[in-house]
Amino acid sequence: MSDLDVGVYVPQIGFTYRDMLDRAMRCEALGIGSLWLYDHLYGPGAPQYPSMEAWTLATALLARTERLRVGHMVLCNQFRHPAVLAKMATTLDHICGGRFQFGIGSGSIEDEHRRAGLDWGSSAARSQRLAETLEIVAQAFTTGTVDVQGRHYRVRDLPMTPAPDGGTRPPIVVGGVGEKYTLPLVARYADVWNVPTYALGDLRHKVDVLRGICADVGRDPDTIVMSVEAVMALAPDDASLPDVRRLAEKRFGAEGFGLADGGLVGTASAIVDRLHELADMGFRQVVLFTHDRASDRTLGLLADEVIARL
Repeated sequence: MSDLDVGVYVPQIGFTYRDMLDRAMRCEALGIGSLWLYDHLYGPGAPQYPSMEAWTLATALLARTERLRVGHMVLCNQFRHPAVLAKMATTLDHICGGRFQFGIGSGSIEDEHRRAGLDWGSSAARSQRLAETLEIVAQAFTTGTVDVQGRHYRVRDLPMTPAPDGGTRPPIVVGGVGEKYTLPLVARYADVWNVPTYALGDLRHKVDVLRGICADVGRDPDTIVMSVEAVMALAPDDASLPDVRRLAEKRFGAEGFGLADGGLVGTASAIVDRLHELADMGFRQVVLFTHDRASDRTLGLLADEVIARL
């Protein structure tokens, strides 16, 4: 299971830039593969806390690191015009030497759209916009020219140079499990499919659905990296486990975080066992919230006691 990619998800709510940079540098020093940010105009449900803009922050972190991959879990499609977004992504790919991870979704918080005067729309409309964005980005990443005449976006013969660095391109990460709209987009466009925390209790079913959709469209499902997002409450020893569990339940006890379904609460041996189970299901990447928001101690335990044993 040495090919299991382990990253950490550190939503930037309440953190200064120095806080985020320290965590990025610590992940890089420890050999943790990737760091992921959220993309919101303010902390969902907590607008009183500071929250830095996602793209600017990712660019700054990538400019200050050398090996760490950085992405968003996930970019909100409706915040940026897709032609501009594709140009941003290809440029950042050059700045960071191919370490940017292009995660995108259709949008999840209606309130921030209303406050900012941005269109929201139905699930169907947001999914249609996302489909057109994915086509625009895919063309930008592969052909160097974009020509898409969609219902929501019209881009005509737009040059997109320089192309992604070194003949590669950022992986397209699509998050979500909606069977009507999202999973067909995963099957068509995604290099990586990320299952959010709220769907952890339904993993096997969603995997089966995706495989069926891939069969329908002629896509080999094994060409899609399956990724899972989960909360990890990692205790250094059995004595400290109750306190670790209490903090995890306080911060991530809401149903949508899937703390129980994720099964990643315990000491290192329990975490390793659960990661083996996920790998056996076909997952090749895990992106972890940590119970204490990526403290130095927990990142060290993750690297030395978990990742080192995979």
